[in-house]
Amino acid sequence: MAASLRDFDVLTFDCYGTLIDWETGIWDALQPLIAQNHPLAISRVQGLKAFAAAESEQESETPEMPYPDLLSHVHRRIANELALTSSRALDSDFGASVPYWPAFSDSAEVLRSLKKHYKLVILSNVDIAGFAASNRKLGVEFDAIYTAQTIGSYKPDQRNFNYMLERLDKDHGIPCHKVLHTAQSLHHDHVPAKALGLANAWIDRQRLSASGDWGATAKVAQHPSMDFIFFSLEEMLTAVRASD
Repeated sequence: MAASLRDFDVLTFDCYGTLIDWETGIWDALQPLIAQNHPLAISRVQGLKAFAAAESEQESETPEMPYPDLLSHVHRRIANELALTSSRALDSDFGASVPYWPAFSDSAEVLRSLKKHYKLVILSNVDIAGFAASNRKLGVEFDAIYTAQTIGSYKPDQRNFNYMLERLDKDHGIPCHKVLHTAQSLHHDHVPAKALGLANAWIDRQRLSASGDWGATAKVAQHPSMDFIFFSLEEMLTAVRASD
């Protein structure tokens, strides 16, 4: 376990679920499908659970597919899983929904404060345009942005993390022991990050460490070890300031 948050020079962030409230965005984007199939009642828990399974399967099957197209396929899989009737238009609209997903209320302000202490880097499963739209909500300039579109695979594939670490070393002179991977998803981020020996900070917004809900994230059989656990970015910033 790392001794202090100040042992690191760079925070590498997952975006969706960590900085952007993708569960609210996903659930809102599923409403046209649910409304079209009225009076069938689908709960938020059902919808997000179906998304978690469909996204994980689709990313594994089509690692080079651009994220908007992948989301369109995910939408169709969700409809099939929940016995709902979809359409190409609904699938396409869901695929184009990422720019409308909201940021968490603490993300923008905390990122601006963290930038005073660290280099900030994104490692995301979305496409370049999708992240650019989300970044307008975050309002901070990241020192590097690595997306699945650029890498050609989706997390939890370790290729994504190896790519990021190679670029940080070559482009910024930052060795892996100075990197703190900061993320919400155990499936997408913490399992592969710890397998590569990265230090990690869990932004446990769903309070899974206290038996919370898995939401839109695929389950993992065993929780990986954590160097730091916070229930919000604001809580992490407080800890950073306390370590000065």
